Amino acid sequence: MKVVALISGGKDSCFNMLKCFEEGHQVVCLANLFPPEQEEIDSYMYQSVGSEGIELFAEALGLSLFRRQINGKPKSLENEYVFDSEDEVEDLFQLLDEIKRWDPEIEGVSVGAINSTYQKKRVEDVCQRLELKPLCYLWEVDQLKLLDSMISAGIEAIIIKVAALGLDVEHLGKTIKEMRAHLIKNAFKMGFTHLWGRRRI
Repeated sequence: MKVVALISGGKDSCFNMLKCFEEGHQVVCLANLFPPEQEEIDSYMYQSVGSEGIELFAEALGLSLFRRQINGKPKSLENEYVFDSEDEVEDLFQLLDEIKRWDPEIEGVSVGAINSTYQKKRVEDVCQRLELKPLCYLWEVDQLKLLDSMISAGIEAIIIKVAALGLDVEHLGKTIKEMRAHLIKNAFKMGFTHLWGRRRI
C-alpha cells in the first residue's frame, strides 16, 4: 500500500520506515512536525531533538516532505485521547489530512512507536478519523532484540542529547553500536524498562 512515513529525525521512526519497505509497502512521502522556531519542546507525543536535519532525510530518499509547526499543547493527558481542538495531537491530524488530500491513494502511516501507549493511541485516533492504517512494526518488540536489529541493519544512530540517568555528556556523538554494552548495563543498574532510560507511559 502507499504509505506516508512519520519521521522525527530519530532512529525509531527511520527504522520503522525501513520495515515498511521490507514489507513491500510504497513509501511515497515523509511527514514531520517541528517545534516553533526550531526550539526543543517537552512533549510525550513528539520528539523535536534533531528536527533540523529532516530535510536531509527527504533529499537522500528523493521523497516529498510535508512539515507542520506544532502549535497545540498537551491538553488531553489521559491514555485514552479525548478530542480537544487545542491539543498538539490535532497538529498531526492537520498534517496527515493535508497529505491525504495531496495523494488520496495513501492508505498507511509509518509510526516509530515502541512502547508508549500514550503516543500510539493518539496516532491511532488520528488515523481512524482519516481512514488510514497505522503501521507500527516496532511496537513492543524486545528492546535488546530491536537494538541489535538496528545495528545489524547498519543504522548508525548517533546520540545527540542525553537526558536519562546513567547517560552523560561523554556519551554524546557515540553510535548505538558503541553504546550497546553501556545501555544494557545501565538499564539493569537503574531498573529501567527501556534501554534508553525511559519508563513506559
